[in-house]
Amino acid sequence: MRTIEQLTEELGGLAGRTVLVRSDLNVPLDGSTITDDGRVRASVPTITQLADAGARVVVTAHLGRPKGAPEARYSLAPVAERLGQLLGRPVTFVEETVGEKAQAAVRAMSDGDVVVLENLRFNPGETARSDEERADFAGRLAGLADAFVSDGFGVVHRAQASVYDVARLLPHAAGGLVRSEVEVMRQLREDPQRPYAVVLGGAKVSDKLGVIESLITVADRLLVGGGMVFTFLKAQGHEVGTSLLEEDQVDTVRGYLETAAERGVEIVLPTDIVVADAFSADAAHRVVPADGIPADMMGLDIGPESEKLFVSRLSDARTIFWNGPMGAFEMEPFASGTRVVAEALVERTRAGAMTVVGGGDSAAAVREFGHADEDFGHISTGGGASLEYLEGKELPGLSVLEA
Repeated sequence: MRTIEQLTEELGGLAGRTVLVRSDLNVPLDGSTITDDGRVRASVPTITQLADAGARVVVTAHLGRPKGAPEARYSLAPVAERLGQLLGRPVTFVEETVGEKAQAAVRAMSDGDVVVLENLRFNPGETARSDEERADFAGRLAGLADAFVSDGFGVVHRAQASVYDVARLLPHAAGGLVRSEVEVMRQLREDPQRPYAVVLGGAKVSDKLGVIESLITVADRLLVGGGMVFTFLKAQGHEVGTSLLEEDQVDTVRGYLETAAERGVEIVLPTDIVVADAFSADAAHRVVPADGIPADMMGLDIGPESEKLFVSRLSDARTIFWNGPMGAFEMEPFASGTRVVAEALVERTRAGAMTVVGGGDSAAAVREFGHADEDFGHISTGGGASLEYLEGKELPGLSVLEA
């Protein structure tokens, strides 16, 4: 992938050049308040590098899942304001993505200026399945700039107009964030220090089938928690009550357990579970053995003995990849397992291990628990993208940068 330095040389410098940057600013909002600005902070170094070099930086991004039309709750206005605070320089926000207002704002830019365009997904062409419709929108975006920098790792697995098609129309490079993410994921897939432990959680095992199949061939240990663990327990023949269960994946999981045993990969499952009579912070709850979940109760977290077990199986790991919470961490009675895993990664980081938090809910959880990004080796900005990379899938937004 071409670097910004190589792009700069190709263009004969960036001063006076308009550079379209695809960032990932898809942050959680409570009204207009950003509750986790991790992705905004991660976008700052590349934007700063370009602006300091005299480029006129036009930032594009999406927020949420609007249906191809403007929705006030998905406006990037509060994100643009936060970006300006973090950059320490003025940021102009434009209330459209392409059109007369966007064109006028770009024409008015001076060297080093930063403009943020409105949510890309307010335009149906951004996510259109039709190649022609996507290409038309990409052409209008590309018409604003002289070059393109891809710096949104969280979207590189999407063949969308601003990620894939624009890169085919302009001189392009990978931003620093994308390059660093790819290097970390490459190490996890190809060159991990051992012992290598993978911690997987979250709601559905079906979301992680590919990465489980891939990592069974690479990891030394696979620790499983979250809602997905109940499909594993069911595959072992245990009652899981009203817990989240994917019946259609039981046979697949049973196959994973057999494959792991054949390869000598340790699968670590909880030995006890926190169960409740309802999915509520106020629900009556208690701890039961993992093979003794009552038929009328649901599992919502790993139990205290499981926490000790998981910590012990992480205690000597030299590489740890974690994706997915251990329970319903948003509710305090069911947050302990996720909190303990986060603390275990912090300890291993201090001991010199490579620790990677795989984005999404895991990243939100560690920040909610008060941990700084620096407490871990790497916090990914792309949960889905990181999983697909580790599966070995071709990511359109990366493949086009290598063309």
